[in-house]
Amino acid sequence: MKQMMVLFTLLCLSAGSVFAQAPTSSSALDRLDALLGNIETLTADVVQLIVESDGGVLEESEIQMLLKKPDGFYWETLTPFPELIVTDGNTLWNYQPDLEQVVIEDWDSSRSELAAQLLSGNIESLGADYTIDSVTSAESEHQEFELTPRLADNVYQLISINFMHDELESIYLNSKNGQKTVWRFENVNRNSAIDDANFQFVPPENIEIIENDYAQ
Repeated sequence: MKQMMVLFTLLCLSAGSVFAQAPTSSSALDRLDALLGNIETLTADVVQLIVESDGGVLEESEIQMLLKKPDGFYWETLTPFPELIVTDGNTLWNYQPDLEQVVIEDWDSSRSELAAQLLSGNIESLGADYTIDSVTSAESEHQEFELTPRLADNVYQLISINFMHDELESIYLNSKNGQKTVWRFENVNRNSAIDDANFQFVPPENIEIIENDYAQ
């Protein structure tokens, strides 16, 4: 779920405020900020590959994703292990049909790491945590950006965001343990209307409901 929330944060970065205070290339900053800022809603079919350090594919998943700024995110793994993670910015639901259970949590910005920087509105620190560099020229139809963590305790070694013709194409998460996660975005539909009801979850009957209350 942590990787999914990293994706949520990256896609929801809003132009003009995301990379405040970031000592990085101004041209790369402006280009990435513009590309991400053009996304208000997004639906896509996502192919997720988890690749081991030796290059072998550990797992391939098919996922349906919906995004609606500033609060809505829907991430449903269809295969091989069904799971749904969805939030409206107030509540986070994690539904696991194979276990016949749903875990319900308040959206707690103090426990949500990078994603909290979006929903709390306090996203300026992202630019302080990563340097942002452009790999490709501004004239290229393929735009690639690399985010390198500044702090040694970050679990990621590198995050790469790729666009083709201004549309999101793929994201790579390179972990320090050598494992890589790849998201390929297909059938992308940007800035079409999405009903807010998609970001709320009504548990089916006869399943276990686990409510996590961190205030206790």
